[in-house]
Amino acid sequence: MEFGLYTFGERTFDPGLGRPPTAEERLKRLLEEAELADEVGLSLFAVGEHHREDYVVSAPAVVLAAIAARTRRIRLASAVVVLSSEDPIRVFQQFSTLDLLSGGRAELWVGRGSFVESFPLFGYDLRDYEALFEEKLALLLKIREEEKVHWPGGRFTKPIPGLGVYPRPKQNPLPVWVAAGGSLESAVRAGRLGLPLVLAIIAGTPKRFLPFVELYRKTAREHGHTPRLTLAAHGFLAEDDAEAFRLAAPAFLAVMNKIGRERGWRPMDVNYFAWSRGLQGADFIGEPLRVAEKALYWHELFRPERLILQLTVGTLPHTKVLRAIELLGTEVLPRVQKALATPPAAG
Repeated sequence: MEFGLYTFGERTFDPGLGRPPTAEERLKRLLEEAELADEVGLSLFAVGEHHREDYVVSAPAVVLAAIAARTRRIRLASAVVVLSSEDPIRVFQQFSTLDLLSGGRAELWVGRGSFVESFPLFGYDLRDYEALFEEKLALLLKIREEEKVHWPGGRFTKPIPGLGVYPRPKQNPLPVWVAAGGSLESAVRAGRLGLPLVLAIIAGTPKRFLPFVELYRKTAREHGHTPRLTLAAHGFLAEDDAEAFRLAAPAFLAVMNKIGRERGWRPMDVNYFAWSRGLQGADFIGEPLRVAEKALYWHELFRPERLILQLTVGTLPHTKVLRAIELLGTEVLPRVQKALATPPAAG
């Protein structure tokens, strides 16, 4: 099981600055986080598209290109591109270019988006949420398959009469993943199309997602495809277990409860957060041994090929974030690799 990081470039209140970081400051921090992730052996760094004041990444391909120039081997992904409100031709061109610039390290992760600001911003009707994604994903996959694209057009896309889409990526085909939050329709779609799946587990009990993962794998195999799974979760690490909780709890709760108020979720409190970092909860918060044990538990449950963590759910001290990345790569990763490589003792 590989480890990676994802971020949206959050820029909430920073106690050290007495204000939120500026967009420029946050992007500088983000690049430093990606460079360190590459240095300590993490496998993937992903950035997600948002169109809100409290997030700085609205153009994932641009940010990933900057990271590509400063890293050597880490894979670079979008977590996610909100395909429903994008032009699939331009998205493919952007990530093909990123793939060439990075020496074949790009992955295009697409989704419908958990926030909806991009729909009115780019002139789309939210009532077409599902139909937009279906049609644009079909066109994106067509572009990936055909250098000269023949596309009949649809409700939201115009016909393409055998025209070329360039440049073509170094990787053939360009890796396209579907990201989902637990919708059964998403599991069936990804399995039917033979696309690898990113599943976000950010609250509640992870075991409740087992039927979702099984449905995805069953559907993929029924259609002659090999399922591939990445799990995404919230996390934070420190040398001391109590310090990790002390630092992460207020920042995480502020972000999650703000989103919860917008969506009508039940408020989270410190007691919930303390439970959630336990084995049965969704958060990877603590010292390296706790995080490694939980990662092994998730591996036992889901058998994913990757686990990626969002360490910046809200603004935390930048030096502490860098230390968390270092601990993930230098202590958690080798501990988990060793455990998975060791045959079980004879019973």
